[in-house]
Parts: sequence; C-alpha cells; structure tokens
Amino acid sequence: MITVTEALSTAASTPGALKRLADEGVSIWLDDLSRTRIASGGLAGLVADGGVVGVTTNPSIFQAAIGSGAGYEEQLAELAVRGVTVDEAVRMMTTADVRAAADVLAPVYATSDGRDGRVSIEVDPRLAHDTVATVAEARQLAWLVDRPNVMIKIPATGAGLPAITEVVGLGISVNVTLIFSLDRYREVVDAYLAGLEKARERGLDLSAIHSVASFFVSRVDAEIDGRLSGLGTDEAAALKGRAALANARLAYAAYEEVFGSLRGTTPASARWSALAASGAHPQRPLWASTGVKDPAYKDTLYVDELVAPGTVNTMPEATLLAAADHGDITGDTVTGGYARARADLAALEGLGISYDEVVRKLEDEGVAKFEAAWQDLLDAVSESLRSKGVDAS
Repeated sequence: MITVTEALSTAASTPGALKRLADEGVSIWLDDLSRTRIASGGLAGLVADGGVVGVTTNPSIFQAAIGSGAGYEEQLAELAVRGVTVDEAVRMMTTADVRAAADVLAPVYATSDGRDGRVSIEVDPRLAHDTVATVAEARQLAWLVDRPNVMIKIPATGAGLPAITEVVGLGISVNVTLIFSLDRYREVVDAYLAGLEKARERGLDLSAIHSVASFFVSRVDAEIDGRLSGLGTDEAAALKGRAALANARLAYAAYEEVFGSLRGTTPASARWSALAASGAHPQRPLWASTGVKDPAYKDTLYVDELVAPGTVNTMPEATLLAAADHGDITGDTVTGGYARARADLAALEGLGISYDEVVRKLEDEGVAKFEAAWQDLLDAVSESLRSKGVDAS
C-alpha cells in the first residue's frame, strides 16, 4: 500500500488539491505526532514534499504514540533510573517530541515569518477548569520546549478564557482548543484581544505572538446527525451533514466581524485595528476534527467545504492522504454560505434540536475525553516505569 509520504510527494509534483488549498490561503497542518514519525524522517518528508506546514497534538495523540512504547524505550529507561514521577515522565517525553518536531518545522517558521511552522502542545487536560494552574502549566511547557515556533494549547472552557488572556499577555503563542459554539468562539477572540492589549501594556513585541482558534467540526455532525436520525422524518434527514459546516462557516463570519475580510469586503473592528497598527497578527480560525465520523460522507467533506483565506485545516493522516488523492478544491466555499448556514441552524431549532444544549454537551465531552486519554497515558507510562523497578506514583 502506498504510504502517506509517497502519496503526498506525488501530489506535490502536480498542481493537485493540496497546492490549490495553499493557493486559497489555507495552511495544512498534520493532526498527529509520534517519535517514530520524527525519527524515520516521515515528518520531514511531509513538510518537504506534502505541503504540511504545521503539527497539532492532543492527549489522545500522545496516548496512542507513547502508549505503544515504540521509540520511547531508551528515554523511559533513563527516566526510571532517575526515579521520576509519572507526571514528570510524561511531560519530558511529550515536550521532547514537540521540541524535535519544532526543529523539523523551523525552516517553515522562518520563511512564513512565524505564521506557520508551528507545533502545538496541550496543557494537562485535568487543569481545564483551573485558570491559575493552566497559566502555570502553559509557562512551564513553553519553557521546556524552548522553541519560538511552539504553540501552547489551552481549552476554551470558562476557566480557560482568562488563562488565554494571561498567557498571550506574557508573549506566549496560543492554540485555543475545544471550541464548539459560536458564542464561545466570540469569547475566545475577546480573550485573545485582551491578551494582546496586556502584552502591549507590558511593552512586548506583538508581532512575535501568534494564535489560532481551533473550531471542532465533525463531532458537531456526529451529535446532531444522531438526533436527526432519531426523528425519522424526511425534513430531518435532509439536514444531516449540514450542521457542522454551518457552524464553522458562521464562525468564520464572526472572525471577519472582528479582524475584517481578507478580501476587503468587511471592515475590521476599531479595537483590532489599533492592535494591528502595533504589529499584532489576527487569530486564525483552525478547523479541527476534520476526519469524517460517518462513512457515508465523502472523506474530504470537511476539507473541500471549508476553504477560506487565512484559515488552518489540521488533518489526521487518513484525511490528509484522501485530500491529496481526491480532494475537490474549487475556491472559497465558506464566505458565500452564511445565509444558508443560518437557515440550517434555524431549521434544527425548528425541529426541537437545541444548539446551545448540543455545543455545551460537546464541550463537556471533549474535556472528559482528553482527560480519559491523558489518564490512559499516565497509566501506561506508570506501568512501564514499574516494570523497570520504579514506583512512579
């Protein structure tokens, strides 16, 4: 079977879908990382030949990578000799991977003036509802990775919002994760602007701070489609597969209301304009969870239908390979769809499906899933350390 690196290398030699995505202003980031991917040169190959210009990680990704043990044996043995706790062991392994990936992407970071070439690492998900601890963890992760192209991921929980402001205010670039609702997204943008204002007050260089807002996509359809199926009507069936796209498109509309249209059709807010004049960069929307959950949908649905300038699409390997092979990129598929998006969400409400209840549930579940993945990772590493004669509790 052809590998993802081979497929993307072939795609890069022709003006295919990935090239068209980049031409439309979409940055392609890989939603995956492992030590074997780094050591084998696979990540470098994706960057060199496949148009990948960034990497995102999350607790589930690290749980799969480190939980397998592949590539981590030597470091685990050294950590065991030192008698470290399981939390310290996990922190050392994850930051080592992110540091190495950041070095691979350093040339992209340099040539894009810091816009891309980014690698994201998330704060401990168990801190999602603790502002002070999240800020402290973010500072520690930035210090440990010690690379200018790292982004610290902070969840968009109620406690996460003031943490975003404080961390950005310290001059640290942030990837805000687990955004599901339009109201929460607007709060995230406000938190970012407040952080930039703090950084400006502290005399920091705003041009060195970058941020993305990770708006989750496929989980919205998975939740709402299940409810539509339960209704069992033709009207409900006609709305399947439309909620996630509508939600994301309206998020982009909200982005334009603050940062302005890149095509000049929507003016930027006065607040943002003042920050931009000081060298600040807009917080780009990032489409996350872009692998389809329903096999009935085209596997590039959330790539083809979310093309807009100034965005990031972070794809798991399977989606990246599919997009390279048969993505259908026909230009901007977002900004012309605002009226349809509003109508689709209104139709869901008309069927008794509460948008507010759905997105609140998804946020709670998102945090819980990452906490569970993190605990699985801690358990696996703890067992590895114990097997080497170390009590890592």
